[in-house]
Amino acid sequence: MQLSHMKLDRQGPVWILCLQHPEKDITLTPPVLAEWMHCLDQIESHADQASLLIHSTHPKTWCNGIDLSWFMTQEEPAILRFMADFEDLLLRLSLLSVPTLASITGNCYAGGALLAAACDFRFMRQDRGRFCFSEIKVKIPFTPCMFTVLQQLPHPQAIWQLALTGNALSALDAQELKLLDRVYPEEILFHESLKFAETMAEKHRATYTIIKQGLRQKTHDLWKTRQAQQ
Repeated sequence: MQLSHMKLDRQGPVWILCLQHPEKDITLTPPVLAEWMHCLDQIESHADQASLLIHSTHPKTWCNGIDLSWFMTQEEPAILRFMADFEDLLLRLSLLSVPTLASITGNCYAGGALLAAACDFRFMRQDRGRFCFSEIKVKIPFTPCMFTVLQQLPHPQAIWQLALTGNALSALDAQELKLLDRVYPEEILFHESLKFAETMAEKHRATYTIIKQGLRQKTHDLWKTRQAQQ
């Protein structure tokens, strides 16, 4: 597949997925979801020790979620297909058989924040960008699958407040609520993210996968159910 919205490279044991868009903010559409799934296929086709680092080249955005200008023009069948595909991506990323790190370089909103929640770890640029579940503001409620992924974050009260208010947090505020693992200045974010990803790539892959599935048992059960229904 020719990738237009992201780039997948490998640096040593670390897969580096770079989100990008040549014309506008980074958002989610059917072609973008297809590229995400293709990249996960590539990663899982290799059985060696590895980790996945996800970052963005956009000056302001890591991912702003669903492309609302596209979404609001679609008929119900297209919306249902898209939502099912997005749920599959969230579940698959949540259970990917390598350590995953979201290196959040800017705004991380709505569906983008759900993608970050699906990762094992979250680092963020400290001086710019907001972390936000804005579904309440754009009038797109979480699906049961999305709630499962949302609840993988470690602070139930923070999840409750963000989901119901749609408030946008700075990186430092999000870190204080334990939604982020670490916060760094822009100039060292990628370096520190890569260093951490390299360390995590040393973890025994099969053991790591089993532990992750156990920690995310509800997510794992939901994925198995969906797979059985297909």
